[in-house]
Amino acid sequence: MEYVPAKTIVTKTKGSGWFGIDYNMNIYRGCCHGCIYCDSRSDCYQIKDFDTVKAKENALQIIRDDLRRKVKTGVVGTGAMSDPYNPFEKELQLTRHGLELVDAFGFGIAIATKSTLMLRDMDILSSIKEHSPVLLKVTITTADDELSKKVEPGAPVSSERFEMLRQLSRQGLFCGILLMPVLPFLEDSEENVLAIVRKAHEAGAKFIYAAFGMTLRNNQREWYLDQLERIFPGEGLAKLYLKTYGNQYECRSRKAAALWKAYAAECEKYGILYDMKDIICAYRRKYEISQLSLFDL
Repeated sequence: MEYVPAKTIVTKTKGSGWFGIDYNMNIYRGCCHGCIYCDSRSDCYQIKDFDTVKAKENALQIIRDDLRRKVKTGVVGTGAMSDPYNPFEKELQLTRHGLELVDAFGFGIAIATKSTLMLRDMDILSSIKEHSPVLLKVTITTADDELSKKVEPGAPVSSERFEMLRQLSRQGLFCGILLMPVLPFLEDSEENVLAIVRKAHEAGAKFIYAAFGMTLRNNQREWYLDQLERIFPGEGLAKLYLKTYGNQYECRSRKAAALWKAYAAECEKYGILYDMKDIICAYRRKYEISQLSLFDL
């Protein structure tokens, strides 16, 4: 494992619009899930050798000092730039110990991951839940295991992630799905989207947050198109993307409006939250009510 220097790790977000997260915490740099669409490959993030996972030096000491200095507690988000549960985490346990610090200092946690290794830390997540909000976001972009193997080759297949959701839900943890990106011409079918909603319901997911399309920026775009040619030879997908989107940053599915209508109806049918404001309100409600009660006393 290569270590990179860091001065701070838990940083204030610019706003709480994204799932009500107050702070960001990225212990690792890079990722080895190998997802062909990952936005973190983009030039703007300046992460060299993105497929090589690196850990931040003295991460736990820095996290402890960062949390200790915070004037106000809040929800700490992790998984924005790299998955906190990469294969090295199984031995290093930096994310696990980081969660222990989040728990000890009375903060909440919001995790985004594709890895079933998060199940290992259900004990700490349950402990955090006793005093602060916990939000667990599992990225699933296809209901088809064979397709997930192709577009997310280093991550557990989709069925394993649905099973993780089932176990998290049984533990009483607030969990759901990030249905994003939904890759145009590969995943943007009503059959795929509705299958994910149904499987989410069966697993006990509380929410699904979707974006019907993807983003493509410098470096990321070239990588993605090359991977399409490699994985789906002879299908002309790279040329189709260039013809449809050119050098656009936002590559919205041409079926987005129809998909949203069908998706929203299916979520309503099963009582699954899909609006950001509703998701934030639901996972934080219990704690805000408790704080108001204490204030009234």
